[in-house]
Amino acid sequence: MWIEPITVTATRAPLDALSSPLASDALSEDRLRREQSVSLAQSLAQLPGVNALTTGHQIGKPIIRGLTGPRVLVLEDGSRLEDYSWSDEDGPSVDARLAQRVEVIRGPASVLYGSDALGGVVNVLPADLPDANGGPKFTHTGFEVSGASNNAELEGAARVEGASGSLGWRLFGIGRFASNLHTPAGELDNTGFNALSGEAAIGTRGARSATTLRYTRYGGEFKLLEAEGPAGGEEGGPERRLSDDRVQLAGDYLLGGLRLETKAQWQRHSLIEVSDTGTSSSGAPLEGTAFDLLLNTLTVDVLGHHTAGPRARGTVGVSALYQANDTRGRIPLVPDARARAGALFAFEELALGRVSVVAGGRVDVRRLTADANPLLGLSDQSRDYTAWSGTAGLVYRPVADLSLTANVGRAWRAPTLFELFSNGEHLGEARYEIGDARLRPEAGTDVDVGVRWQSERVHVELAVYRNAIGRFIYITPTDSFVHTSSVDSLRVYRYVQADARMVGGEAAIEVAVAPPLTLHARADAVRGTNETAGEPLPLVPPARGAIGAELHRGFGGVDRSYVGAEVEIATRQTRLNPLDIPTAGYSLLHVSAGFERSLFGRVAQIEVAVRNLTDVSYRSFLSRYKEFALDPGRNVTLRISLGE
Repeated sequence: MWIEPITVTATRAPLDALSSPLASDALSEDRLRREQSVSLAQSLAQLPGVNALTTGHQIGKPIIRGLTGPRVLVLEDGSRLEDYSWSDEDGPSVDARLAQRVEVIRGPASVLYGSDALGGVVNVLPADLPDANGGPKFTHTGFEVSGASNNAELEGAARVEGASGSLGWRLFGIGRFASNLHTPAGELDNTGFNALSGEAAIGTRGARSATTLRYTRYGGEFKLLEAEGPAGGEEGGPERRLSDDRVQLAGDYLLGGLRLETKAQWQRHSLIEVSDTGTSSSGAPLEGTAFDLLLNTLTVDVLGHHTAGPRARGTVGVSALYQANDTRGRIPLVPDARARAGALFAFEELALGRVSVVAGGRVDVRRLTADANPLLGLSDQSRDYTAWSGTAGLVYRPVADLSLTANVGRAWRAPTLFELFSNGEHLGEARYEIGDARLRPEAGTDVDVGVRWQSERVHVELAVYRNAIGRFIYITPTDSFVHTSSVDSLRVYRYVQADARMVGGEAAIEVAVAPPLTLHARADAVRGTNETAGEPLPLVPPARGAIGAELHRGFGGVDRSYVGAEVEIATRQTRLNPLDIPTAGYSLLHVSAGFERSLFGRVAQIEVAVRNLTDVSYRSFLSRYKEFALDPGRNVTLRISLGE
């Protein structure tokens, strides 16, 4: 791959990676295209410190430094993506192929983004709209088709964009269809999916202002392998129907020495599970809605970016949120509820020669109101939370290419509706779960130390951290059982709290050893401990690493070409929680190749990638299917794109 400078918005404003006190990384559009995944989490899993909790190939949740679900906040262009993060089958509602780049902050970032940024932040950034200021109006088009062998996945994408004067616009659509996954042991029934995503955006840009109105949609039907595995001779099974619609209005205005940034977003997130309810008189399976959840969220952010002389700059902001949850369907997983929240924060940076000091603070207030639900055994409920977050960091640059960093941060998250009020079957996990309305917010204090080297030919990053989380919420089995029928019963699990600790480190290196050859390697490890119970936390990623090489050059009328290979190594997790299912370590070989050339005034790209080239039989420790199914076998992907 080609080494390029990394610029991140880890401080709510653009900043090169060497100047950021927070551990951060980014995936460019080129790297996102190569991953070719409907799951954002699986695209990000190539970054150090980031893993994916997977439900087949189509659903994944990002894991940052051992934390996932409601402890990792996902943003789109700086606005929160709200979903049912307590559900392992509800991943971030965004197709990474729509993004120009994806940025990741590893470690607590509540001072910038509020609740849920306890483990880290993922920010999905779309491309800027085109503009024709100072030039003639224009229209550009781009097309892409791809296919994958393992699950017969087909993808098609089309983009049309243009500009006239200060006005720019874009239409972008992506469709995907996939059949069942295949492992070295055979086909996995009911693991296909179809998805349709896209965006429509229009905006104006001038010398001192920019305004953008954007509509984004992500939706599809995702089939799920049942918890006990497919029954003999049985076909079909449950599926999730997801629909997510977002409208965002963003503005950027220069007011004297102040840059004012505004964002307002409305999001409608629908999650429906359809499962078998019995059989007809002819023996055919009957389907019905198991649960039907609808989440409407309105968020508003107003940020003031300022400078104070040549040495100081910062951001002061206010945020507000209103959210309404509607529970429908025959299984009421959570009650109808509403949440209201507001926050005030400031983040400042002071440059003192080779040393930069950053500090920030934030206060959040939140009120949760839940309606009575007889099926859940609940009366009307309300909860009020007040939380503070803070960060203080130091960056020392003894030479231009080297930075030494240290950061201390405090973050928090509010309990989810499911953790507070659940009282019913969780069929995806084959257990009966009971929440605790007395749960208090989690609060984490993280210490992070790092070394970064970034030159024209070499990128190196080393980081170690310790994240102490007070009142960590987790689920634990009890000795009680609930009878769900005359012959079936489920063990009762309850949500409880304890103090926890995450300790780990990450390393990454990328070296252009010669003009056509780049070598890269990465490794990460994390150790999670329930300090109250004196046992490991569940689903903590095992240590892993990867090493690879890529040849790239232009020749014979080809503008750019590359051939690459990578070996991915995952160790066996030896620190097991009583709920964990052990898996063996494994090594996988991935190869890829592609070229780019000009064709009739357009840019044509053809790329081929093979994951698990040797068709290794393995079970990922972070797969929700690992108890009864292998991970996917060899997968060959061919991609052809044509742009301007």
